[in-house]
Amino acid sequence: MALRCNVKRFSGALLPYLFFVAGIPLFSGCTIKYSMTGASTQGLKTVSIQSFQNRASLVQPGLTRTITDALIDKCKAQTSLSIVRGLGDANFEGDITDYNTKPLTVGADAQAATNRFTIRVRVKFTNSVKPENNFEQDFSRYEDYSSNLDLSAVESELTDKIIELLIEDIFNKAFVNW
Repeated sequence: MALRCNVKRFSGALLPYLFFVAGIPLFSGCTIKYSMTGASTQGLKTVSIQSFQNRASLVQPGLTRTITDALIDKCKAQTSLSIVRGLGDANFEGDITDYNTKPLTVGADAQAATNRFTIRVRVKFTNSVKPENNFEQDFSRYEDYSSNLDLSAVESELTDKIIELLIEDIFNKAFVNW
């Protein structure tokens, strides 16, 4: 009976500390980094984002900087990687290959009822730690708008929406390997 009381007192007073101390070695060897968004940057310490070149037939001033900055901001916000000039452990580079608007549907009077505004980028991603995650791929997003509106009236808002979607797609392809 006395032995049983000692065990009870030991387990009641020191058991939480024992579990804590015993658990430290289990978790100290883990090096996988996950963000709250599910991004995995295991083994990576740095990322570099080269300026996206505008090779679209219709060149929109400032689009190069906007896309490049949006990808930098996404990497800063969603990972703990340091952004570096030159080449990082992970590297993004690419081109804006399309920036256009086209009629999508035609109304009864043979006029366009809806237009589609599209931005396409070609991205090359290089991961020096896990080369199997490297890719070179086109990403394209669009937004439709009424033909009653002039593109210049909605261009800024639509461009922001499209870029947000493009950056999400690019980031997920690079770091969220679902």
